[in-house]
Amino acid sequence: MLSWYYKQQQVILSAILLLCCSVAIIYNNYFLLSLPFLFLIFPIATNFLITKTETVFWLMIFLLPLSTELEVTTTLSLDFPDEPLLILLTGFFIIKIIYKPFFFPKSIIQQPLFLLLLLHVLWIAFACIYSTNLIISLKYLAAKIWYIIPFTILPFIILSTEKKIKQFALLLLFPMIAVAVQSIVRHSFYDFSFEGIKKTLSPFFRNHVNYSGMLVCMFPIAWAMFKLTPKNNIYRKFLLVILFVLFASLLLSYSRGAWAALVVGVLAGCVIYYKKIKIAIALILFFFCISFTWLFWNNNYLKFAPEYNTTIFHTDFSKHLEATITLKDVSNAERFYRWVAAFNMIKAKPVIGFGPNCFYDNYKNYTESIFKTWVSNNKDHSSVHNYFLLIGLEQGLIGLLLFVILFFATLIELQNLYHSIEAVFYKQIALATSIVLVMIGVLIFLSDLIETDKIGSLFWLCLGITFILIEKYKLEQYQQNDIVK
Repeated sequence: MLSWYYKQQQVILSAILLLCCSVAIIYNNYFLLSLPFLFLIFPIATNFLITKTETVFWLMIFLLPLSTELEVTTTLSLDFPDEPLLILLTGFFIIKIIYKPFFFPKSIIQQPLFLLLLLHVLWIAFACIYSTNLIISLKYLAAKIWYIIPFTILPFIILSTEKKIKQFALLLLFPMIAVAVQSIVRHSFYDFSFEGIKKTLSPFFRNHVNYSGMLVCMFPIAWAMFKLTPKNNIYRKFLLVILFVLFASLLLSYSRGAWAALVVGVLAGCVIYYKKIKIAIALILFFFCISFTWLFWNNNYLKFAPEYNTTIFHTDFSKHLEATITLKDVSNAERFYRWVAAFNMIKAKPVIGFGPNCFYDNYKNYTESIFKTWVSNNKDHSSVHNYFLLIGLEQGLIGLLLFVILFFATLIELQNLYHSIEAVFYKQIALATSIVLVMIGVLIFLSDLIETDKIGSLFWLCLGITFILIEKYKLEQYQQNDIVK
């Protein structure tokens, strides 16, 4: 196809140039004169992306912590430059599969986790059919696909060796550390105040919640690289400095959710080490069942309704923490307001939900005024601040069940891999990946960060790394059986 284009390039470009000149003159729009040059660049760019997919993948990983949100239209925003790269990688991966079907890793299809992932995506597509706003739901589905393919399937193909996995980890860590250092420097001009942190993150992060979420997820990655680096290696000291910078940055981010994620992540590491993840999952599910039963028994949830005049936002962090404990912090109060609306929405459409990405358009009809706060007008169009509830109200209880099964099944698989793989390198990677996944679980209980490019990318990467580890374990078992024979 491209070879035909090259042969006919002069004729095609001449025709396009003539057409564009004519239209530009007629409509007085001289921007159209640039189109022939785009046609000239297109085959070169296409050829590069198809033949240099790995190079584009590494670039995308490096740019992930550095990307910024750009508003394309009033209803469409993109994270630049990582999201355009994701779209390109997805598009040309599909083209490559069409022309070279063997490029798709067939062994991944045989993994039960991949089938769960496929069911998750198919259910999202099904939920779109009954959406209250089909267009924005289809946009959501498209975005989900261009995140899943580059972060779950491409890593399975590209991260084939220990060296490449180390390269992947460092390409994530270095730019994130650069962002953290510049934040600390800028923060110092505000005396490291609670309010000051919000002024140090642009253009890389929208707010301190996204920033701290990315920071805390870097801890297990940096720790794994530290543990896997020989003691006499100079890079080990460098990784120790990175861990110190991450910890200092996390403290100065003033994010309660990220601090909680770090503590739970450490506990999760112990749980997985002692092979108790199934018990932990059972206890978590039991706790939530009991909690929900109590909350809705005799409308006990109404006891958490805030006092409108005393529930405010505090600029002093000590008062902010005090307000959190006494349930007089406006951010938590607003969470209750939206969580109650989410439960009411789930009751209204329990099977199929309102449609992906349709929370904002519908939730105000399901709120309860007793929980209203002074920020309930929601000018930022923010979401429900709990990803599990978000899936339940948008995709129905079946969609929620599929996601929860995928999440916990991945955790159980990672624990099994940690205790089954003999290679120390992949054992450490399994532990680090499981801790990152648990941390993300804590973060998304208090937010919708999977729908952001930073944490969403890390979540799907955890699944992609799990696919790799499963394949490495199978190869290890095959080699052992071959030796026995």
